[in-house]
Amino acid sequence: MTNLPLLTVGVTLLCCVLGVVGLHAYAGGKADREALVDRLSHTGQIPQEGRHRRFRGVDRRLRSTTLGRKIELKLAATGLEITPGEFFVYAIVAMAGLWLIASSLLASFFGPVAALIGLWGTNAFLEWQRTKRTDRFINQLPELSRILANATQAGLALRTAIGMAAEELENPAGEELARVARRLSVGESLDDALSELTDRLPSRELVVLVTTLVLSNRAGGTVVSSLRNLTETLEERKETRREVKTQLSQVTVTAYAVPGFGIGAMLLMNAVMPGALDRMTGALIGQAAVIVSIVLYAIGFIVIRRLSRIDV
Repeated sequence: MTNLPLLTVGVTLLCCVLGVVGLHAYAGGKADREALVDRLSHTGQIPQEGRHRRFRGVDRRLRSTTLGRKIELKLAATGLEITPGEFFVYAIVAMAGLWLIASSLLASFFGPVAALIGLWGTNAFLEWQRTKRTDRFINQLPELSRILANATQAGLALRTAIGMAAEELENPAGEELARVARRLSVGESLDDALSELTDRLPSRELVVLVTTLVLSNRAGGTVVSSLRNLTETLEERKETRREVKTQLSQVTVTAYAVPGFGIGAMLLMNAVMPGALDRMTGALIGQAAVIVSIVLYAIGFIVIRRLSRIDV
């Protein structure tokens, strides 16, 4: 019993030492795990952890349908961090909101019309996001071609060069090439992996680059000289696309201004004469006139957009 204080101090010190050693081992293991996850994430072997997903039940049921698979493919091309279930719920909420706003500001007849416009707007939003992401990817193609040329000239295999380009380039090129690298790492052929990339981001420049890589890989030719020449061509096309886009910016604004004038005219008429839209849409001929006007505005919008679309 006389040695009890000394024994207590010894046991306490031993527990403290074991606790420090345990904390040190835990911290070291956690740091090693984070370093491994970060390294594998940058090489594209495992996906990075994303944010918390909402509406998982809706997403799970929607993915099993044809509509869900189409939405998933479109979202994959846009690069948006959103699931098909989330997009579906947000689209429904937006359509319901447009229905209520149009019914309260204009007339009850315009509620379903606004909801249909909202449905078209959600699809147009996805197309706009995909087009914007494709344009950003096209602007990165000269740098991508230059990196692949330098890597292959240094003696690296084409698969290794694609993985290196995925690490060096920013998004969206880095993300898309990381997907290609993951597909190649699981044994998929280079032709199939690059074909899936062109299907997701369709563009003439990317098709030319993919065709050059595939043919050089099949025939075993000098891919370096081909990529060098392709880099100069892509730089010239990049400048040409920028000039064409600048020249057609006024026409693009006109395409969106024409329907905007129609909506503004209806709001102005309803403000000057309250209840005018209710009385107009209360009769069959008024409803027919509104529908014909919407169709004409839509045709004008589509025609102007078609005329301003020049493929370079």
